[in-house]
Amino acid sequence: MKRVALEVNHLSYTFPDGTLALRDISFSVKEGEKLMIIGPNGAGKSTLLLNFNGLLSGKGEVKIYGEPVTKKKLKKIRSQVGLVFQNPEDQLFMPKVMDDVAFGLFDRVANREEIESKVKKVLRDLGLESLAEKSPHQLSLGEKKKVSLATVLVLEPEILILDEPTSGIDPSCRRWLINYLEKTDRTTVVATHDLDLAWEVGQRMIIMDKGEILAQGTKEEILGNKDLLEQHGLEVPLLYFLEKFNARSG
Repeated sequence: MKRVALEVNHLSYTFPDGTLALRDISFSVKEGEKLMIIGPNGAGKSTLLLNFNGLLSGKGEVKIYGEPVTKKKLKKIRSQVGLVFQNPEDQLFMPKVMDDVAFGLFDRVANREEIESKVKKVLRDLGLESLAEKSPHQLSLGEKKKVSLATVLVLEPEILILDEPTSGIDPSCRRWLINYLEKTDRTTVVATHDLDLAWEVGQRMIIMDKGEILAQGTKEEILGNKDLLEQHGLEVPLLYFLEKFNARSG
């Protein structure tokens, strides 16, 4: 039986101005599972993700492999949970791509040769070797998002968290990312408006609105529910219809 990688129990979060961002959120993610969190702007998706590795801390409980996320355990938790922000500018700040990818390793790996080896490997694995010496400012948005992913993967997290990974990128980069997510066996949680991505990659869905979970289930149960999606400003993904059409035609 697979372990529970991420568990959220009755989590609520209120911003300093008194705005309630999350209300009594509970769910779990098993090891190796791919969970998509969907919902309109302002649903609380990004706020929820930031609670997974302690960047925000609400009332309730978040557990990573059974251990509560607490201040004392943040170093261990952040080695297990890799978060890729929606905006690469929040993740990239060094003069060169290779420096950004290496940055997180300096706190964990003392040997510079090992750091260099790990950086080269992740850049090679993601097809980013040609960008190693470039400044992040020279890159397209899609390239920046790939490099942001590399800065997280180089740390070998057990759980990968992505916030709106396809937002603003071109079709080829979007396809690259979808292909990567389909192939990885890493536990993955994605907050996204891209419901075609959710359909292709996700195994289970959560729909959020106004800080609450409204429904959770299989991708067919959630993304095939036209009434539910439209009530919250979303539409059934085109790929859902295409697969249904192809199944009938075949």
